Amino acid sequence: MSDAAEPRLLFPQLKPFYDKVEPLSWLLIRLAAGLIIIPHGWPKLMMGIQATAQMALVRRGIEPAIPLAIGLITLETVGGLCVALGLFTRFWAAAIAIEMAVIVYHHLGGGFGWTNRGYEYPLMWGLIMLAIALRGGGPYSLDRRLGREL
Repeated sequence: MSDAAEPRLLFPQLKPFYDKVEPLSWLLIRLAAGLIIIPHGWPKLMMGIQATAQMALVRRGIEPAIPLAIGLITLETVGGLCVALGLFTRFWAAAIAIEMAVIVYHHLGGGFGWTNRGYEYPLMWGLIMLAIALRGGGPYSLDRRLGREL
């Protein structure tokens, strides 16, 4: 997109500031998304695979529970940390977006609002992770530092 398509600033004096902090905005989003997912996986990790399978999957009729529990724990701990650090960002963010899509599907019966156990919260996080997967790690990521990205 060219600069001509950008809206004019009400206070043009702020342009140098905005230009300088714009790359930091992506870091902030990636850090927040990755770090906020970790507390969802940490209790599952501490409970163990069997208990997570039983509590999170079997009681909802989701099988095969054991391999899926391993996937949940991995995505929500290792994946969250990797998204936050910007390491293999596209892979982990896409995988978490898929997880959130499955959760949305299982919450459809509760309606939209999260207060009624609806799909609002996992939909929001799924879309954020999808955006991260599409955008990649950004300028302040380990992917950029390594010089490789998916």
